[in-house]
Amino acid sequence: MPKETGRSLRADAQRNRDKILAAAVRVFAEEGLDAHLERIAKEAGVGSGTLYRNFPTREVLIEAAYRNELARLCDAAPALLSALPPRDALRAWMGRFIDYATAKFGMADALRSLVASGVNPYAQSHELILRALTSLLDAGVEAGAVRGDIQATDMFAALTGIALASGRPEQREQAERLLDLTLDGLCAGT
Repeated sequence: MPKETGRSLRADAQRNRDKILAAAVRVFAEEGLDAHLERIAKEAGVGSGTLYRNFPTREVLIEAAYRNELARLCDAAPALLSALPPRDALRAWMGRFIDYATAKFGMADALRSLVASGVNPYAQSHELILRALTSLLDAGVEAGAVRGDIQATDMFAALTGIALASGRPEQREQAERLLDLTLDGLCAGT
């Protein structure tokens, strides 16, 4: 939604915005803070005017790209629960968490510069992730597919550890094995 008016964007404008944000994550991950905004516009298939109309500064773009990745992760929980059994929904979300962490690591320099400028893109991240994770764990417990003695904060710590140890794209196979191992432990004794 545009900040000034509170109105929803037209469908084509929303598509352009989404393409810009996805391209920004990729380009900042590849090139770091020195990434040219014109390259982001080109990769998104939009003109630089469209990019600047949506994101007038580099900092605004970095923050929006990070928040978009966070929203994609957290918004996936209810969609996965409506489409899959709770255990499978949790496992699918765990994979998305690694995707989110990988994007965040790739954008680390850009995010650090944002924090240094006085903006805290992480202000609600922990709370939003824990809320999504709690909904997945609760559904799993209710279905009898997940142990009831594991807290969302414990699971968040485990996922963060996997992301730190195996969060690079070239380590994805190892991350997937660790996610399966973690899920097996989470479901043991149910």
